[in-house]
Amino acid sequence: MNNMVNFLKQSDIFYQFTPTQLELVANLCQEIVFNNGDLIFQENSSSKELYVIAQGEVDILISRGNTGSLEKKETAVARLRRGQSFGEVALVDEGLRSATARASQKDTRLLVIQREKLIILCETYPQLGYRLMYNLAADLAMKIRNTDLRIREQLLYKPTDKN
Repeated sequence: MNNMVNFLKQSDIFYQFTPTQLELVANLCQEIVFNNGDLIFQENSSSKELYVIAQGEVDILISRGNTGSLEKKETAVARLRRGQSFGEVALVDEGLRSATARASQKDTRLLVIQREKLIILCETYPQLGYRLMYNLAADLAMKIRNTDLRIREQLLYKPTDKN
């Protein structure tokens, strides 16, 4: 349990949590180990978990659409490392996953937190819930800004095809 608290403490999404709050969250965590190439979740699958990387790396991939071939083309849009979280949108919206997550190192250890349990914890401890949602908003804002910069870079600096 103490190990999980230490991992959570290093995660941006649990920034400024008290030791007691970290213990409460750690009690909800389930640790799962993946090997290089293992699928964590598939794009367009249901969304009910938050993941925190305790060890290793995870690639976030998006489908490149129908190319006419039987082989599915995926493009990596991010590589996440220790302390980073993903699947945060599941806390707000139980919709479908917008990307695929795949372990990119051997012995990638993830802490998995079920949405329902975390929501109950947030409702039971409003200060914990406020801090989590504040950190979640900051994390998502940073990801949106980074995505915006990447899109701008592609649009402004990528040579256009002239037919």
